[in-house]
Amino acid sequence: MRLELSKNFAQLWGKKDPFTEAEKLQGEVFRALEARRTLRFRLHNQSYFIKIHRGIGWFEIIENLLRLRLPVLGAKNEYLAIKKLEELHIDTMHIAGYALKGVNPAQQQSFIITEDLINTISLEDFCANWNEIPPAFKLKQTLISKLASISRTLHENGINHRDYYLCHFLLDKSFLYKKLKNNSQDLNNQQFKVSLIDLHRAQIRNQTPERWRVKDIASLYFSAMHIGMTQRDFLRFMKIYHQTSLHDIYKQHYDFWEKVKQQGHKLWKRKQRKGDAI
Repeated sequence: MRLELSKNFAQLWGKKDPFTEAEKLQGEVFRALEARRTLRFRLHNQSYFIKIHRGIGWFEIIENLLRLRLPVLGAKNEYLAIKKLEELHIDTMHIAGYALKGVNPAQQQSFIITEDLINTISLEDFCANWNEIPPAFKLKQTLISKLASISRTLHENGINHRDYYLCHFLLDKSFLYKKLKNNSQDLNNQQFKVSLIDLHRAQIRNQTPERWRVKDIASLYFSAMHIGMTQRDFLRFMKIYHQTSLHDIYKQHYDFWEKVKQQGHKLWKRKQRKGDAI
């Protein structure tokens, strides 16, 4: 068994079985399935999330493989992704506990505990009314730069998210109300703390295949379609993502961005048919 616990949880659980103790936790339940459980709970005036994985079974593993999808076996995937993002200095969740036991992939048990990112707002909510009430130019410019830089860093280091939507970026509101509400003109990329969450489906390789880079960027493009983004905004994102001129982008990466647009519009049409919202 592999076990990592922060000081608080190590003191609380001592030599007890961590899986038994994890199952005892009570709080606000976000997901409750036979194989998975996600809830938010409090300990010592601190808020945490825990994701408990109880083994997905061979049927789900085979079903995913037949659909050419890599199955998510447990918490290990998210644990490794968080560690990788920390290594790359991309803001994300902080791990307070992690445990894994079992060799059989269908019955492997695991959990991950992360600190709740309090005083944050998702970019989906923060940008929701931009189409009706446009933000300050400098604010939008800086956020575009931030997301393009995060996207470039992920993909250059072999990571793709697989659920890369605005709702999975959390903006630190402590900075938001100090700087953004004052329309400050000295905003810059580094001053923004935007944390990327929901990494349980992320993939890590030596290189990110184009297919998965397209999927990530198309998902982000789709989730920004309704917030009043202009052609100039998209061009700015492209320049920062590739770190080159528009002339070179159209010469070397035109097909990539055509695929992004096509896939983004497919997601939009699917949303319109189903009446879903991301």
